[in-house]
Amino acid sequence: MLDETVEMGGSMSIRFFNARIMSMAEAGVIIEGEVWVQDNRILYVGEGKDAPAAPVWEREVDCKGNLLMPGFKNAHAHSGMTVFRSLCDDYNLQDWLTQEIFPREAQMTGEDCYLLTKLAILEYLTSGITAIGDMYLTPETIADACNEMGMRCVLVSGLNKFGPPLEVMEERYNKLNGKYDLVSYKMGVHAEYTCSKELLGAVSDLIHKYQAPLYVHMSETKAEVDECIERYGITPPALFESLRLFDFGGSIYHGVHITDEDMEILKKYGISVITNPASNAKLASGIAPVGEYLRRGIPVGIGTDGASSNNCLDMFREMFLVTALAKLKENDPAAVDAIKVLSMATVNGALSMELTDADILAEGKLADMIMIDLHQPNMQPINNIAKNLVYSGSKLNVKMTMINGKILYEDGRFAKETDAEAIYAEANKILERLR
Repeated sequence: MLDETVEMGGSMSIRFFNARIMSMAEAGVIIEGEVWVQDNRILYVGEGKDAPAAPVWEREVDCKGNLLMPGFKNAHAHSGMTVFRSLCDDYNLQDWLTQEIFPREAQMTGEDCYLLTKLAILEYLTSGITAIGDMYLTPETIADACNEMGMRCVLVSGLNKFGPPLEVMEERYNKLNGKYDLVSYKMGVHAEYTCSKELLGAVSDLIHKYQAPLYVHMSETKAEVDECIERYGITPPALFESLRLFDFGGSIYHGVHITDEDMEILKKYGISVITNPASNAKLASGIAPVGEYLRRGIPVGIGTDGASSNNCLDMFREMFLVTALAKLKENDPAAVDAIKVLSMATVNGALSMELTDADILAEGKLADMIMIDLHQPNMQPINNIAKNLVYSGSKLNVKMTMINGKILYEDGRFAKETDAEAIYAEANKILERLR
């Protein structure tokens, strides 16, 4: 498929033809036809019969019956934690954080986060991930890394009582929104248990000043919920509601240990839940009630979390775990249908991050698109492609990843300007210092 005369990475006018297309405008529906991309936008999606006048193509790609679909949205990640992959395993969440992660993170620099984010981006591209919701230590350098690598990124503040000051979150909100086309910044706090009530009240004042949504780790473990009840007499969602932190929407990450009353709060304020099944399973935090969220009309997106608690930044594995664990939790093989999971991994994730121009394949939308190789044994015979992606799909099926009209990964190769081996070498140097 790769044309050696055309370098990957540059925006151009590209015609993709002879394709199966799952636009996700209607989940799971597949047509045969063409997708046209001009610069960073989709110019046309359809069978080709009603196509407008075509521009001069700089490249035409015969998809050979492979599938074009929106890229996956990793709605919760800590990209810089790639350095801790398989270093701090087999702990519960609190011991993992306090004994292993926090002490090492205290030694990390902005340059470390910059380089380690680049490593994560390489893995995201191989998994068909075209946007990330990233909460980590130095948003400025993460923004630089994403801009240089071409990754669409929604930065999320992880404000907590250990720093930085509230004023820094506001400064970043004003500085980083609009700095790069691919990067935006959202207000957030790390978690209830790492913030004082006074700090949360000040954050509430700030989000009301900007009428901004809030993003937070919440109700990840039973201990977290129990300790919040001991402190304040109410659960984390109820506390955040009382402080008016949900007034402008947003997302909670994990949402594993949730009461019926908590769900009513999330529904009332239009809060999305970003489930992280691999991380929650590995840390033995529990299984999120995804089926019940869906029955109540609460939007659910999917995240990988960080490479230290997962340890794989692979959306295919996350999708399978979402549906498999839901079936196990409810003792019902019909729980959380695979088509709904595809919506979580694409449309819902995009909307939770306010990426309303990158949710589906349609005229005028951003050209964030992937090609799935159906000419692999795990995709044959051609039966129900949409469900097969969730139940049988693999990152090995990702034939192409395009973000903002640029092909960044194709046929197992990164864009020419990406020196993956240099990134690996730098990551290993950082590991030796932090080990």
